[in-house]
Amino acid sequence: MATLATVDTSSEMAPGEWEARVDLAAAYRLVALYGWDDLIFTHLSARVPGPEHHFLINPYDMMFEEITASSLVKIDVEGNPVGKSEHPVNPAGFTIHSAIHMAREDASAVMHLHTPYGQAVSAMEFGLLPHTQTAMIAKHNVAYHDYEGIATDLDERERLVADLGEKHAMILRNHGTLTVGNSVAACFLRLYFLERACEAQVHMLAAGRDGLNNPPQGTEEKVAIQSAPGGMGMVAERLAWPALLRKLDRIDPSFRN
Repeated sequence: MATLATVDTSSEMAPGEWEARVDLAAAYRLVALYGWDDLIFTHLSARVPGPEHHFLINPYDMMFEEITASSLVKIDVEGNPVGKSEHPVNPAGFTIHSAIHMAREDASAVMHLHTPYGQAVSAMEFGLLPHTQTAMIAKHNVAYHDYEGIATDLDERERLVADLGEKHAMILRNHGTLTVGNSVAACFLRLYFLERACEAQVHMLAAGRDGLNNPPQGTEEKVAIQSAPGGMGMVAERLAWPALLRKLDRIDPSFRN
């Protein structure tokens, strides 16, 4: 696995930082495992506990299956590295993630992907359709943001935050998907449901939209209540995330390094 990283020493870490590093490294490995990565060009981040609003993000020159807890780069809200790292950071990743981490106290983690299915739905004028259970779980919590080009313009941060509002997921039009969570676990589970919903939508629309079965009236609203953010976070942190960590440990536990 990766030998590229120059790491922060434990003496430079804030309380709780190592745990955040392990969880975020696990999320990178899971994204690679599910085939959601895009070479080195997407990004996941986690806030470091503490008042400084530092956050962790991937080294721009590493594949997701290489990333370990110690290789993650700690940066401040101006994009400056904090501690020791020889690795660059994706400027677009900084723009998107810094905007949300600064604006939302509950944004402990932010994840952004460019999967083919997520991009396909992002290019559909009608957005995410409520025709599967997975889509109904995701849809009530999804915002939309219009494409403004590769996200290197810091002025876009204000519009990203305004469009996201209080929601925990976003479809970036003509671009991809994004989720927010008060933990890496909650953020990843939201990302999983959103990506699965997009995948199902692309497959079902391949057969044509005219023959789709619409869910009964009121069902979408019922599922929104059943999948409220608090309950989803509890399922993620107590059930799904520990199971996913066990899966990674069976495959390759080096993400913990």
